[in-house]
Amino acid sequence: MLSQIPQDFSKVKKEDLEKEILRVGMIAELDAVSLYEQMAAITKDAKIREILLDIAKEEKTHMGEFQALLLRHDKQQEKELQAGKKEVNN
Repeated sequence: MLSQIPQDFSKVKKEDLEKEILRVGMIAELDAVSLYEQMAAITKDAKIREILLDIAKEEKTHMGEFQALLLRHDKQQEKELQAGKKEVNN
């Protein structure tokens, strides 16, 4: 689990800092989704499962927010995301 920033931002170029911050945010959200869904799968309590899955869903929304911001800051990422979608759909 992430309780500290897993990246040394002092080594990141100034022009890449915002992109890297957003990517770390995305990693944290994906980690949270995985954690909550794993816990939901093993709990015996239906209410706890319901809440965990709801929280996981919210984390997916956060992931989308980070991704939208990243695509504003990284046009190459946007281009490659579209290329990836095209490859999957072929």
